[in-house]
Amino acid sequence: MDLEKKPAAPAAAPAELRASDADRDRIAHILADALAEGRLTADEHSERLDSLYAVKTVGELEVLVRDLPAPGGPAAAPAYGRQHPDPTATATGRAPVSETVVAVCSSSTRKGRWRPGPHTRVVSVLGDVTIDLTEAVFEQQVTEIDVTSVLGNVEITVPENVTLRGYGSGVLGNFEVHGEGRAETTDPSAPVVIIRGFALLGNIEARPKLGARLVDLALKLRKRLQS
Repeated sequence: MDLEKKPAAPAAAPAELRASDADRDRIAHILADALAEGRLTADEHSERLDSLYAVKTVGELEVLVRDLPAPGGPAAAPAYGRQHPDPTATATGRAPVSETVVAVCSSSTRKGRWRPGPHTRVVSVLGDVTIDLTEAVFEQQVTEIDVTSVLGNVEITVPENVTLRGYGSGVLGNFEVHGEGRAETTDPSAPVVIIRGFALLGNIEARPKLGARLVDLALKLRKRLQS
């Protein structure tokens, strides 16, 4: 019998770990803060945001923000729309859910001059949900909407100059985000709306509304970046 102890396999370094949703959210908020503070241009922010959801490990995520201050660090200033620290933010830097929209065998709608928070959760079970952002007042650069649809239907509409991105899938269902590559209409200074979703025998669809343009935050951020 060989009693010689064999060395244990080395544990994976944190940088080699697969990135979680919370890891990506933390990096997304650092990038949003950097854009609002003028540390990144709109083009740089858009490029890094694209890479954010393409890379796979924690180490690759950290590369995207290695030249930026961490949230709450001595060089960090409050991001646009956040005048005071949010005591409900998680330790990972992920924004807390601002609002939950639920439709169970019913319908629910958000539209008009409403103020969507940084992170909205939508759940549709045998129901219909309409999220209309064409007249919304955005108070942050990045707005995330997490959608779960089970035998339900969720439709999201955004202004045509907002940058719209989608990351999701469907099982015997449909997940579609239209107009992600609209360079001719997208305003790089306008907010970014990220749709994350999962549809099980359901439908999730997001699209820009032609002719509807957001001006509030786009103009303010452009002046801030040019000053």
